[in-house]
This record gives sequence, C-alpha cells and structure tokens, in this order.
Amino acid sequence: MSLRIVLPLIALCALLVAAIPEVARFGLSALPLAIVMGMLVGHCRRAVASPREVAFTRFCQQRLLRLGIILFGFGLSFQQLAAVGWRSLLLDGVVICTVFVVGTLLGTRLFRLHRDVAILTSVGSAVCGAAAVMATESVLKSRQQHVTVAIATVVLFGTLAMFSYPLIYQFSGMSEQAFGIYIGSTVHEVAQAVAAGEAVGGEALQAAVVVKLIRVMMLAPFILLLSTFLARRGGGDGEGAASLVIPWFVLGFIAAAGINSLQVLPPAAMPVIQLVSQFTLAIAMAALGVQTRWSTIRQAGAGPMVLALILFLLLIVGGFFLNQWLIGAR
Repeated sequence: MSLRIVLPLIALCALLVAAIPEVARFGLSALPLAIVMGMLVGHCRRAVASPREVAFTRFCQQRLLRLGIILFGFGLSFQQLAAVGWRSLLLDGVVICTVFVVGTLLGTRLFRLHRDVAILTSVGSAVCGAAAVMATESVLKSRQQHVTVAIATVVLFGTLAMFSYPLIYQFSGMSEQAFGIYIGSTVHEVAQAVAAGEAVGGEALQAAVVVKLIRVMMLAPFILLLSTFLARRGGGDGEGAASLVIPWFVLGFIAAAGINSLQVLPPAAMPVIQLVSQFTLAIAMAALGVQTRWSTIRQAGAGPMVLALILFLLLIVGGFFLNQWLIGAR
C-alpha cells in the first residue's frame, strides 16, 4: 500500500486511539502514538519507497507540520496569558530558559552529544514535547535520527512525570490551584499535563492547562530567538556563518492566536480547526516514524536518555522550589 494512503491512516488511527478514555488517562496524545505506529509500519513494510512516496513523506514532514503548528495557535489566546498573571508568565519563562540552557550545555560539553541532539532533547523538555521538537527541527534542519531520539525522551520521561505528580501532591502542602500551576509549568506534553491535573482535582486541571498553554505559546518567540542566535553563532559545525532562518510558520502561529483572541471565529469552527491541526501534526509524526529504525535510537547511546533524566529531575525538583518561591502554596 502506498505511503500516500498509509500515513493518513496511521494519523487517523493515532487520533482514534488517543480518544479512548483508558489511553487518555495515561496522557498519551496522538502525536507520540503516531510516531510509534509509524515506526512499527516502517519495520513491517518491505517495499522500497518510490520517488513519489519520498516526495509525499517530505511534504508531510515539512509543509503539513508547519500548517499543523499554525492551526494549533487557534487553541490559544492572549486572554489566557493575562488570566494567569505575571508570576505564572515569569515562571514559565524561567523554566524554559533554565531547562534549555542547562540541557544544551550538559549535552554538548559533558555528554559530548551532537549539538542538534542536545538542543532538541532540551527543547522537548523545556517547552511542549514533540511539537516543540518538530518546530525546532525546522530551524536546525536536523537529521531524522536526532529528531526521533529527542521525541523518544519526551515520551518516556513525560509519561513518568505524569504518574509522579499525583504522588508528589500528597506531600506538597500546596493548594490544588498552586499545584496545577506547578504541573503546567513543568510537565512535557499538553496531554500529560491534562492527565496529571485531572488526577489531582478540578482546580488543578484548570490551572495546569492554562499555564501549560502559556508555555506552548512561548514556543513562537523561543524559535525566533533560537534562529537569530544560531545565525549569529554560525553553523556550529565549522561550516562558516549561517544565514538567519526566519520560521514564517511561527509568525502564523502568533497570528492565529491573535485571531482567536479577537473571538471573531464561530464557536463551531474551533473543534474543526483543532482536529485538522492534530491530524496534520499526526501525519508529520507518522512520516517521521515510518522512516525511522530502532537501530538509530540504539546508536545514539545512553547519553540522550541520561540528559533527559537530568532535565526530568530539574523540572520536578527545581520546578517545585521555583513554584514555591514565585507562586507559593496558595
């Protein structure tokens, strides 16, 4: 069967499986599921991809990915930004900057990882999981295996974090709302923040979702700043200065959030837009998965996983004390 049929089918299956209540409780969103399903299909598929299939796969990983991220912006609004207050905004900013800088420095200098592996792994932990990894890849132009390794760390430690928070809550001494802010500011994926918040309580769920979405919204300025920084530093691989890559889809992401803030779209359109966004992103993940082999993850060694573990502990422990300092136990 042609990949032009297989990839949309994988994305559809991932969306359907993610909608199952038992699966949703585990915090598994359609995006990690799509890449896992894609990897399974890629290993079982014997046929060599034709030039048309290769072109379609590239289209999914580039064009559809950018479209999905732009549409994802319609699920955010600047009103959400104002509602959480400046402390929560500052909290998210400190978490993102700290995790990214610590992860990149440890990855490149201590573990001697490839620059892209260190950056992608750090971005996945710092911002919003798989979507952040894929958005950053469009600036770095990373190898496929680097992207897959980074997403694998997000799935593993994001899932572990999701199960840890309900246990931590019992000993935290924090209110539901304050703990929800802690969840939203430190959990990897949106779906994992939802699952962890729901396990704690209704107030925790609401606070976790809003603060997490603010972190997602920060993906746009983060990508713009990263692109500018890399251009000034040069290619990073001894190839001379790099030209500034302007990720136009990030501007589309901001514009979409702005349109949603004006509340000019009919309410009935929002679920459709969100579904299309998830579907296009899931196809991009499936395309990545189909081209990936388990051997590529094994070849990366233990370094990325150890780095992701350190960032996981930094989010859990460091994030807890940072929340206590900025937000308190209220």
